[in-house]
Amino acid sequence: MTDTPEVRESKNFIEQAVEADLASGRFEGVFTRFPPEPNGYLHIGHAKSICLNFGLAKTYGGTCNLRFDDTNPVKEDVEYVESIMEDIRWLGFEWDSLHYASDYFDQLYTWAEKLITEGHAYICDLSAEETREYRGSLTAPGRNSPHRDRSVEENLKLFRGMRDGEYPDGARTLRAKIDMASPNINMRDPVMYRILRATHHRTADKWCIYPTYDWTHGQSDSIEGISFSICTLEFENHRPLYNWYCEKLGIHNPRQIEFAKLKLSTLMMGKRHMLRMVKEGFVSGWDDPRMPTIRGYRRRGYTPESLRSFCADIGIAKFPGTIDVVRLENAVRDHLNEAASRRMAVLDPLKLTITNWPDGHVEMTEATNNPQDPSSGSRQLAFSGSMWIEQEDFREEAPRKFFRLKKGGAVRLRAGYIVDCHDVVKDADGKVVEVLCTYDPESKSGEDTSGRKVKGTIHWVDATHSKEVEVRLYDRLFTVEDPSVCEEGQTFVDHLNPDSLTVIKAHVEPELAEAPIGERVQFERLGYFIVDQDSTPNTRVFNRIVTLRDTWGKMEAKGKTE
Repeated sequence: MTDTPEVRESKNFIEQAVEADLASGRFEGVFTRFPPEPNGYLHIGHAKSICLNFGLAKTYGGTCNLRFDDTNPVKEDVEYVESIMEDIRWLGFEWDSLHYASDYFDQLYTWAEKLITEGHAYICDLSAEETREYRGSLTAPGRNSPHRDRSVEENLKLFRGMRDGEYPDGARTLRAKIDMASPNINMRDPVMYRILRATHHRTADKWCIYPTYDWTHGQSDSIEGISFSICTLEFENHRPLYNWYCEKLGIHNPRQIEFAKLKLSTLMMGKRHMLRMVKEGFVSGWDDPRMPTIRGYRRRGYTPESLRSFCADIGIAKFPGTIDVVRLENAVRDHLNEAASRRMAVLDPLKLTITNWPDGHVEMTEATNNPQDPSSGSRQLAFSGSMWIEQEDFREEAPRKFFRLKKGGAVRLRAGYIVDCHDVVKDADGKVVEVLCTYDPESKSGEDTSGRKVKGTIHWVDATHSKEVEVRLYDRLFTVEDPSVCEEGQTFVDHLNPDSLTVIKAHVEPELAEAPIGERVQFERLGYFIVDQDSTPNTRVFNRIVTLRDTWGKMEAKGKTE
């Protein structure tokens, strides 16, 4: 993994807690884990957790495991297991050990019988709806189940019958016996096992009862010798239960520490919302470049370095807050500014003809590949006197501070010559379709002896030698900062950006027509782009990763996104 530089004057609250526990002798080392459920694709919020858990282990010379919390076979699949492993490795991390919660099903069952034997768990016959009713509310205590006082012998018999498939799905559960009047609802006799006949992706049909997440999580951490269980804030109220199970079993008790999950402006990261966008065709799939999944960012062209840098930049918070997505976009801009080669492309072409150019003459001019990296060298560009320039770089009549090309004005063609516009050609509707210019032979870049100074420089591609490619201009998927906030009768779908994808044909330097899939380049003055996997030998497809500047913020300021 390539290290992401990070300089901080103080340690975050998790590092402070870790160092305090190490200093006190509570733990001998830093042993963490990243424990996703394999029921979907990882998103940018998971990237933050991955960087945190693997980063802590690296900082303190410890280990970080990957463990799949695969306790719900109905929603889990090998496809997700494989995608999660691929995403973690793409981000630049490698786990020390690979585990599955299902590895511990036998031990978890044995421990469940131990709690039953010691009077800390019982079999309950209430339905799921009845269980919720008995649990009470945030303001009212719960009521004891009518089955709470079954004998140890009866509970063991019934639990083994659940295991052996003697009862239908949902007929009985195993619940911990804690306190139905606890102010913490999670402590009101939580369910530990439920009957569920479903084929598991690893244990097949060995089990017809499956442990709940709360019953599995802490014990799995304990088995693996985890010292610090790093969770997001929604698990803060689960921490007393996490500790209760470990204490009642008399096993190693890791320390759970919670942090605020990542929330980015203009994004929806809930699996339910993302699933709807995929199923209803608002996006092309989980790897759609507009999706906040790791594979979506990967296909969009974001780099592992940029995601790691972003996670380091935003830090770790105790309380929820929204991070401006511009910080993520700036992270990839900063990295690609250093790493991406420069190339010229014209996305909205306007013909420029140099009227005093010698007929049939083709000249080569030199352009730097990356001014940030002198070792990147330069390339030769054909210059034939017939060019494509951007429509927005020309105005027949322009304001005084318009420093690009205008009729009667001059501009430098990047790595080429200074040209002076003397006339235009219009179609039947009066639209300018061709700009007529003369060039100054003494003004070639790198060899300029003309003594002329012009304020504007624009990019171009040679009309004779350039190639046509497909360009997908991706923008933000939603038009508002928080798509989850909706007026009555609305859903987040009403905030979708109708211009989040525009597909165009563009003219590019000829070598880009053969660029390999995955290559990232800067289209000068336009933004950063990557060659998409949909490319064919005959047609290259480029995804826009990000513009050179935060144009969205400027649009919002002018009210154009309302």
